[in-house]
Amino acid sequence: MTDPTRLAVWGDPIGHSRSPALHSTAYALLGLDWQYERRRVDEAAFPEALHGLDSTWRGLSLTMPLKEVAHATADEHDRHAALTGAVNTLLLGSTRRGFNTDVGGIVDAFTHAGVSTVGRARILGAGATAASALVALHELGADRIDVRARRPEAAERLRGIADALGVVLTVDAFTAPASDVDATIATLPSGTVLDDDVVTPIAAVGGTLFEAAYAPWPSALAARWPAQQVISGFEMLLYQAVRQIRIFRDGSQERPLPYEGVIVAAMRSRAMED
Repeated sequence: MTDPTRLAVWGDPIGHSRSPALHSTAYALLGLDWQYERRRVDEAAFPEALHGLDSTWRGLSLTMPLKEVAHATADEHDRHAALTGAVNTLLLGSTRRGFNTDVGGIVDAFTHAGVSTVGRARILGAGATAASALVALHELGADRIDVRARRPEAAERLRGIADALGVVLTVDAFTAPASDVDATIATLPSGTVLDDDVVTPIAAVGGTLFEAAYAPWPSALAARWPAQQVISGFEMLLYQAVRQIRIFRDGSQERPLPYEGVIVAAMRSRAMED
């Protein structure tokens, strides 16, 4: 009897992760005897933990704070990983292939919500997710993006990505005057509460809100957004997981799974049970 194929999601913290439920549901429907677990791993422990994996391991999903160290570990990078400097998926083997499925997950979240084109956009926050948000907005058509951050200097690292994409990037404090945009992506940590004098003017001209946080839901920001469409970060979690499953199965995040619509529906239903 051969050993089962193994996969896992690593990060710190990790106990809240819904990835095991999402992935396990998909592998069962695909008829794959693959085991997917979660493991708490921080940056310091990552190299030794990775070195300790044997040949039964097919891949890893990486969450915070491991996306940058995973990027440094990968032998090859897909375009999104190369642009953002972040890897959230490692396909293991003789060559470690690094992918970023967060970008595609954000694009899929927008398009499945009926938003296929974005002209001007705004990003709230300048952390790791902001880089993926920037690339995703570009792929949705945005050519002018305004970044708002508590410390505007922290967002300067995004300029290199914007320049590579041909995007006009402005960086301001949260309290700067806001112009109309088609979409806003909030990449702030879960639980962040912004003051009314920050939220009110931004929300009034913010278009569709994509809130990367999804627990608890609605977030403080989503609850105060006007009647325009609000997209939960769960949608990114779901669709980036679908792309990871494509990678682990076929080595490409662009090749759809068999009966993918049925699988996505089952993954969504399973996650909602937790």
